[in-house]
Amino acid sequence: MTHDVTVPDQEFWDARYAESDRIWSGRPNAALVREAGDLAPGRALDLGCGEGADALWLAERGWEVTAVDISRVALDRAAGHAAATAFADRITWQHCDLGTAFPAGTFDLVTAQFLHSHSDMPREEILRGAAGAVAPGGVLLIVGHSGSHDWEHAPDLKLPTPDEVVEFLGLPDGQWDLLRCEEHPSFRTGHDGKPDPRTDNTVKLRRRTV
Repeated sequence: MTHDVTVPDQEFWDARYAESDRIWSGRPNAALVREAGDLAPGRALDLGCGEGADALWLAERGWEVTAVDISRVALDRAAGHAAATAFADRITWQHCDLGTAFPAGTFDLVTAQFLHSHSDMPREEILRGAAGAVAPGGVLLIVGHSGSHDWEHAPDLKLPTPDEVVEFLGLPDGQWDLLRCEEHPSFRTGHDGKPDPRTDNTVKLRRRTV
């Protein structure tokens, strides 16, 4: 399935992924492994799936995954990685600009791992849509960077705290349980090869069944 895609954003991310054969590590995000490792598999929605490591990890554990990204280059690469596994048929790769459309259906897990962009992507609106896609009893997992970051493609981008994420979701009282809302340190390797300590945050919520 293909939804409307904003050309400048797609061009940016296609070019970004085309810079090399692999942009990310190929490993699933640590927060996803930590927070979803004990969940019973069902239907999962992976927002901003990139090169597919998270979707592959979920599929390997029995999840039926809809994996969405704005970049066709990333999706083609992810599908190629999946083709080399025994569980490629558990993943549907979907080209979509989440700023203009959202995947249909409800899911037992909706995960948004570092869904940030250099553009004016309506992140708050997208994450509210993510909450709306969680089935009763399902989990919403949002992981992102905290604070200000002087990134190459998004200088001085100010990112929300986990409390701010919960606030702008605007979830109805009595319908959700907040399982985690915290900041934590993370360590990456910068462009110069040196350690680049940063602060990330995790918000995890479960939609009540009644």
